[in-house]
This record gives sequence, structure tokens and C-alpha cells, in this order.
Amino acid sequence: QVQLVESGGGLVQAGGSLRLSCAASGRTFSNYVMGWFRQAPGKEREFVARISRSGGTTYYGDSVKGRFTISRDNAKNTVYLQMNSLKPEDTAVYYCAADRRTVVPGLKYDYWGQGTQVTVSS
Repeated sequence: QVQLVESGGGLVQAGGSLRLSCAASGRTFSNYVMGWFRQAPGKEREFVARISRSGGTTYYGDSVKGRFTISRDNAKNTVYLQMNSLKPEDTAVYYCAADRRTVVPGLKYDYWGQGTQVTVSS
């Protein structure tokens, strides 16, 4: 089992920044691909970013490319999401997820955190 706990959400004005953290425990963190997802009210959960086990490869959803950066610190068992130039449409609950597979289809990650709320005011 892997336990994931997100933190760092909050209320921010449009154009501002937030840094989310996701602390993992339970298994060897560096064995897991990590992802960030988000879900706005009334909408489906969507992919935000993904990072490989070593941190050397990253992928982003089209709506956040150039504004968000995913990173990880395997010594601290933590993955981060730096969010810059935030927009009201970024408002959502943000979830981190973990999986041992190199390629994870869609939302089929094995482990999920409880989520942290991000609200961007206009």
C-alpha cells in the first residue's frame, strides 16, 4: 500500500502561484510513477501532469503546459506541482496519484490521495 497526502492548496488571485506537495509513505517512492490530476465541480477528473520514477521525464496536459511544473524529491518521498500564472479555470480539487507501471492508461493509477482544493479568483 502507498499512502498519499496532498497539501498546499488554497485561495489565490488570478495570475498568482501556488505549490502543491504530495507526501508518500508505505513503499519505495522511487518505484512509482507519479501523477497530478484535477477535478472541477460538475466535470470529469482530468490529467494535469506526470513524472517518471527518476524525475527525468515529464508530461503535461495541454491546458497547463508552460504554466505548471511537476517535480519530485525521492529522498523526501514527495512530488510537487508548481503552478504559475493561475487562471480561474484552474479552480479544482487537485489529486496526486501513484502507480508502479511505466505507462498508466488514463485514470487507472493504483493509489490516490484525498485531494487539496485550489481556488483561483478573478
